Amino acid sequence: RETLDLIRKDQIAKGNVFATARIAGIQAAKQTAQLIPLCHTLPLGEVKIDIVTSNEGAEVKCAAQTIAQTGVEMEALVGVAVALLTIYDMCKAADKEMQIYDVRLISKTKRHV
Repeated sequence: RETLDLIRKDQIAKGNVFATARIAGIQAAKQTAQLIPLCHTLPLGEVKIDIVTSNEGAEVKCAAQTIAQTGVEMEALVGVAVALLTIYDMCKAADKEMQIYDVRLISKTKRHV
């Protein structure tokens, strides 16, 4: 909770935590094929990282879209994971008890264009 207060007040030494996490997550989603063997390079039309805080911590969601034949769930999961790791890295000096948990795919929708 104290760490969230530091983040909200922009008092983390490494800078604006959530803005940096959003950028890192978007960049990572775009690099998924380079990080995970056998993942196809996809033309991503949109990658969005949302971060919502509560008394328990921060929830990070990533939404990704493509016009490719295959899904973008791996890109979304990589985006979330790297955004969370960025938050962890930026805040680890202030909080030794942080945890990352419950990373999962919430939904996958295929739309015909």
